[in-house]
Amino acid sequence: MSQRCRFWGGVALIWLLATLADRLWWTLQGGVPAWDQADYLNSALDHGRALGLLPGGVWQGWNALLDLSPKIPPLASLVNGSVMAVSGGAPDQAAWSLSLWHGLLLMAVAGWGRRLYGPGFAWLACGLTAMVPALLELRTDYVLEMPLAAVCTLALWRLDVWCDPSDGGRWNQVWGCTLAAVAALLVKQSAFLVLTPAGLGALYFVFRRRGHWLRQAMLLPLMVAALLGPWLRHNWITSLGGTNRAVFESAAREGDPGVFSWASWLWYPRLLPEQLGVVLLAVGVSGLMLWWLHRHDPTTDRTWSWRWLVINLLAAWILTTLSPNKGDRYIAPLLPMLVLLLARGWWQWGLWWQHKGLRWIRPLLAAGLLASSPAGVSTQLERLGDRPRGPLQALVDAAGGADAAVPSRTLIVVPSTPDLNQHNVSYYGRRNGGHVVGRQLGGNDADRDPVLERADWVVLAEGDQGSVRKSARRLDRAVRRSGVFEQVKQFQRPQGGSYSLWRRRGNQPVQGPSFAERFPSLALGLAQGPGGLDPVFSAVALEHMLDGHFSYRQPVSLEATRRLQINPNDQQARWSLALLAVLANRPKEASEQFAQLQTLIPDNPWPAAYRSVVNLAGWNPWAAMSVADSAGQQHQEPVLRALGDLSGVLSGAVWRFPAALISVPAAVTSVEGGLESSDQE
Repeated sequence: MSQRCRFWGGVALIWLLATLADRLWWTLQGGVPAWDQADYLNSALDHGRALGLLPGGVWQGWNALLDLSPKIPPLASLVNGSVMAVSGGAPDQAAWSLSLWHGLLLMAVAGWGRRLYGPGFAWLACGLTAMVPALLELRTDYVLEMPLAAVCTLALWRLDVWCDPSDGGRWNQVWGCTLAAVAALLVKQSAFLVLTPAGLGALYFVFRRRGHWLRQAMLLPLMVAALLGPWLRHNWITSLGGTNRAVFESAAREGDPGVFSWASWLWYPRLLPEQLGVVLLAVGVSGLMLWWLHRHDPTTDRTWSWRWLVINLLAAWILTTLSPNKGDRYIAPLLPMLVLLLARGWWQWGLWWQHKGLRWIRPLLAAGLLASSPAGVSTQLERLGDRPRGPLQALVDAAGGADAAVPSRTLIVVPSTPDLNQHNVSYYGRRNGGHVVGRQLGGNDADRDPVLERADWVVLAEGDQGSVRKSARRLDRAVRRSGVFEQVKQFQRPQGGSYSLWRRRGNQPVQGPSFAERFPSLALGLAQGPGGLDPVFSAVALEHMLDGHFSYRQPVSLEATRRLQINPNDQQARWSLALLAVLANRPKEASEQFAQLQTLIPDNPWPAAYRSVVNLAGWNPWAAMSVADSAGQQHQEPVLRALGDLSGVLSGAVWRFPAALISVPAAVTSVEGGLESSDQE
C-alpha cells in the first residue's frame, strides 16, 4: 500500500469510528428538533423539493430556488436536501449530511496537519478534532456550524498552500482555494469573519509578487460574481435585514456585553475548557510552552504554514469577538485551527519523551487521546437528556401531515416550546410529501379576531406555553371559549401538561370576504404613497401567517390577467399584479407594471417612485436613476429627488453624493410627515 493510501486510509478510519459514535447517539436519542434545528431542516427540505429530489416538489426554475434562501446562502441546504433524498427525511436520517460535512472537516485538518508537520501529526490532529466536545456536539446538532467549520478550514488550508512563497502560486492551487472560499461564503455570511484576514494576507502577497499572481488573483472576484452573485442579487435586501436582526437586534435583546468590554473579550476564552475539554486544553497549552522553550531545536515544522495558521487564528478570533452577538456556536469555525495548534503542543510532549529515551511515542499519544474522550462522551450523554421530547409526530399526523393526499393546511401554533413550535410543525407536516405548515400567532392582541374569523386549525397548550407573550395566553383562552373551534384530540407531554389540536366547527364558516377578494382594494392603497404602505403590508403579513401556502396569489393573478384582457387600462389590475410581483421578489415584473401605471396615472408620482425602488432592488441603479430623474422633473416630490441622487451614487455618479446628503434626509422628513398626517386621519 502506498504511503498516500495509508495516510488517507487512517483518516477514513477516524471518520468511520466517529460516525459510528454519532449513529449510536442518534439511535439512543428520541427527541425532536427544536427551533433552530427545525428551521434548518425545513430549509434543506425546501431545497430538496425545489431540486425535484424529494416528494412534493418539482423543479420550478432558478428564481424559485433562490426564493428559498432569503437570509442565509443556500449551499448547505442544497447539499443537505440532496442527502435527504438518499438517506430519508427523519431527523436522524437527515443527520447523515452532518457526517459528510464532518468528513470534509477531517480531510481539511488532515491535509493541513500533514503540511504542518507530517502524517503522524495529521492523524493526531484528526483524532483530537473528532473528540472535541464542541465539534462532537455539532456533529449531532442540525445547525450550520459544522458545514461552516468544514469549508472555512478547507479554504484556509488551500489559501496557505497557494500563498506559500516556496512552492505556491500555481494555477491548480488558486482554483482549489478560490472554490473553497466561495463555498464557505455560500454556506453562511459569517465566513467573512474567518476568511477576511486570510484574504487580506493573500492580497498583500499578490501585490508584492505581481506577475502571474495578479492574473490568478482575478479568479476569486470572478468566481464570487458567478456563484455568489445570483443569490446575493436576488436576496440582498432580506439578507441585510436578516443579518441586522441576527447580529445587532439579537445582541441587544439577549443582553450581550458591549463589544469593547472585558466581558466581551473574555466571552469565548472562558468557554474553551468546556468546548475543548480540560485534558486536551491543558496538555496542548503546556506542550506549546515546551515548544516555545525548545524553539531553536531542529524540527520538521513548516515555519511558513505555522505562521499562517497562528496569524489567521488570532485575527479571525478578534473579528469574531468584535461581532456584537455572542454565542457558543459562533466560535466553532475557529476551533479546528485551535485544535491544530494544540495538537502541536501534544506532539511536543511526545518529542520530549522521545528525547528522554522513550521510543513508543504513538501508544503514549493514543493513551492521551483516550484520556480526552470522557469530556465529549459526558457532553453527549447530557444532551440525550436535554433533547426535547413530545407528541409532535402524533399531533401532526392527526392534522393530516402524514398523508400527501391531504390538501394544504396551515396550523396556527399558539405555544412556542422546544418540542413544539411553528418550525418543527412545518418540518414534520411536510415530510414524505405532506402539505401541513405551522405558523405562530398570538404575539399581540390584534391577532385574536383574525384567528377566530379565518383560521381553520389551531394548536394550543395546557400547562407551559413556552416563550410567548401574555397576548398568546389571551388568544388561547379566546379560542377555547369562543365556540368557533372544537377540540380534535389532546396529546400528553412527557414533562407534564398536554397539547391540543382544534378545528373550526362545520357550522362556523370563515367570516368576511376572502383575502383574494380583498387584495385588489388593498393594492390600490399603494397609490397613496407611504401613507398607504403600512395597511397593505400589515394585512399581507397577517395573511401569510393565516395562510402559510399563500394560496391567494394564484386567484388574484388570474383575475387581474382576465381584467386586463378586457381592459388593458384597468388600474386596479395593474396595482394587483405590481404588488404580487413585489411580494414574490420579482423586480423586473414589478417594474413593468409600475411603468404601465406611470402612463395610466401621469399625475401620481408614486408609480415612478416604486419603479425606481424595485429597479434598485434588482441591482439596476442606472434604470432607477433614469426613472427617478425623469419623474422628478414632472413632480416636485422629495422622495423622487432622493431616489435619483441615491441611485445615481450607486450607479457611479459620485458627484451626486453631496446632493444625496441633502435630499435623502429631506425625503425621510417628508415621508414621516405624511405618515403622521395619515395616522391623524
